[in-house]
Amino acid sequence: MLMFIVRRVISGVILIFVISFLAFTLLYLSGGDIARRILGQSATDETVALKAKALGLDRPILVQYWDWLTSALVGNLGRSWTTSQYVSVSLSSRLAVTLSIVIGATIIAAILSVVLGVLAARRGGWIDALVQFISVIGFAIPGFLIALVLVLVFAINLHWFKATGFVPITTSFGGWVASVTLPIAALSIGAIASVSQQVRGSVIDAMSRDYVRTLRSRGLSTNRVVYKHVLRNAGGPALAVLALQFIGLIGGAVIVEQVFALPGIGQLTVTATTSGDIPVVMGVVIATAVIVVIVNLLIDLAQAALNPKVRLS
Repeated sequence: MLMFIVRRVISGVILIFVISFLAFTLLYLSGGDIARRILGQSATDETVALKAKALGLDRPILVQYWDWLTSALVGNLGRSWTTSQYVSVSLSSRLAVTLSIVIGATIIAAILSVVLGVLAARRGGWIDALVQFISVIGFAIPGFLIALVLVLVFAINLHWFKATGFVPITTSFGGWVASVTLPIAALSIGAIASVSQQVRGSVIDAMSRDYVRTLRSRGLSTNRVVYKHVLRNAGGPALAVLALQFIGLIGGAVIVEQVFALPGIGQLTVTATTSGDIPVVMGVVIATAVIVVIVNLLIDLAQAALNPKVRLS
């Protein structure tokens, strides 16, 4: 088990290095005249040249990347080129907002997907039809449109929630719950559509295996067979899909944050990209990559616990 964890950690670290280099290179190649974008089109050529030199943009790209990398390895992601605020400070507050809705949506999706998937696989009929309908809705309707409908119905018409804004959990737990409920709902519907279908298919496949018939012949109840044995074997594929959904939810949060005016990394990324603030964009990229690697590691550990054969892969 230890070697399995070590292999996954090493592959994750290598992936982060590759992502950082590709992101850094692409940002500079597609950024155009970054110094002029920061200063504005009315700035003189001499001022732009001085700004580029001050930011180190006149040096070779590999030298710039090496300087950024050596600083990042000791926890220094630099300062914003537009606000002069430390990137780590900007990320810490905004990352908490994004993770609160992404993790919340993932937990809700996991719970409801297991419930709906198992019920659809065991009972069929209208429950199976309902799961299929939810899947179609989740796949067909974009997340931002779901978010707009939720705002219109539950915030504007019913006045159950506020349409925009975010309340930190340290300020008011009830206010925090009220501010993240609609964004979590908007994000989780698409995830439920994918994961519940995977759970349904995996449970149906597992229940057709010989070991299930053997367990039933020994007098075990259907509930015990399903929840103790079938779900254990059907959990691997569902966890893999859930991990992919988590990654997708981070990207979906960018749009949902705009709809609900949440001060998350999505808003920060849009602003930094528009202004050519490369240190901030790189900070967001690295933070996202680290989160994805950690989530994948946790999913791999969960799959290894469910299926020892995974440790040999």
